Amino acid sequence: MTFFKIDEVTKQVGVTKRTLRYYEEIGLIKPPIRTEGKIRLYSSEDVRDIKKILEAREVLGFSLTELQHFISLKEEMDQAYEKEDEQASIHADRLHELLEQQVDMLTEKMRRMESFRQDLQHMLLEIDKLRQNDKRTT
Repeated sequence: MTFFKIDEVTKQVGVTKRTLRYYEEIGLIKPPIRTEGKIRLYSSEDVRDIKKILEAREVLGFSLTELQHFISLKEEMDQAYEKEDEQASIHADRLHELLEQQVDMLTEKMRRMESFRQDLQHMLLEIDKLRQNDKRTT
């Protein structure tokens, strides 16, 4: 398995060391392994997870709180798979409901983003019309 020092990871993903440490502090990423000299070593899987978090923030507009909630749900889901008792079914029902809420929230966010995209598209068309009119008058 390949491991990367924090400087290498920051270059790969485009965030600061402080951001990576903060993500670790708030539980968005699991703490990386450390050398005897306390140097953080991130696995390829860690880097992949960081990239997913950044993509969710940048592309989907998720807040850190929303990402924390999602990661918490994922951990609960993983734990539910490990359980083999009656509680597992109850836990799975609760998780199902929470995940449905997340899907609904994402669907609404996408609807709003699409509406905003259409507004921007309309503005571009209006600007193009103005530019065409300016060319005709000169």
